[in-house]
Amino acid sequence: MATHRVYAMSVSAVYPLYLQKAEKKGRTKEEVDTIICWLTGYSQEQLDELLSNQTTFETFIKESPSPNPARSKITGSVCGVCLDQIEDPIMKEIRYLDKLIDELAKGKAMEKILRV
Repeated sequence: MATHRVYAMSVSAVYPLYLQKAEKKGRTKEEVDTIICWLTGYSQEQLDELLSNQTTFETFIKESPSPNPARSKITGSVCGVCLDQIEDPIMKEIRYLDKLIDELAKGKAMEKILRV
């Protein structure tokens, strides 16, 4: 299955796509980074380092310093797959991130995206 290919992909390979999706809708790099840091617990400096080191998604997720407990409030579907139905914990975290970036691109307020 393609899951293992996703795990081996570097976060830095997908990050520009997150930025492009957000910026195309008038959102900012800072908002994308805020979402990533909120979800994972990485600081901005740690995120920058992980992006420059070509860190894989698997490592990025497994070594997240403090996954936000509010991420369990992220619901809905991504790419036609309901988040509640994803059993693989790493894939679920990747899809949480995808969902939050989608919400950003759809114009949702940051407070709602961050489940404040």
